[in-house]
Amino acid sequence: MSDDDADAAEQGDASDALMADEALVETIHARGHENVTAEHASTFEVTTDDWLTPAGDCILAVDADRAPRDFSQAFREACRSADATITATITATLTVEGGDRTHEETITGRGDPGLALVDDRSLVGRTSDYTDDERTIVVDADKAAADLDRDLVAALADGADCTLRLEVSGDSR
Repeated sequence: MSDDDADAAEQGDASDALMADEALVETIHARGHENVTAEHASTFEVTTDDWLTPAGDCILAVDADRAPRDFSQAFREACRSADATITATITATLTVEGGDRTHEETITGRGDPGLALVDDRSLVGRTSDYTDDERTIVVDADKAAADLDRDLVAALADGADCTLRLEVSGDSR
């Protein structure tokens, strides 16, 4: 093998390693609602429903444009690894006179082989390890709705645009 061939092979190996470590991302767009309270102590939820009652104390946003069933197969498979780290970044942008107010919060948890990820209506993050639900997207989350910054929650209660960015990384494939 020539030196040029050896260099090319090393570059190919480096690029394969980079691909193996790349995170998979799914992005969901939704909006806040006047009934958002984010008081639930063990879950957070985003729903495709366009309504919310005061009883939905874990729901952060409504009218989501996607649900777990819409996620790529590669993303769903990566989430099913117990070694996967799943990061949910919630961004709320409220347009007010004089400019936008943006609030952001990050929640980190893990994947699990028991995640079904096939619900077509809502997605739920849990601080527990409960997976017997088609909606669960992350377990052992470090925060639930009640733990979120109250300025973020207030913006969502004022109807802010919401983006939920889900990233799965780690030894997940």
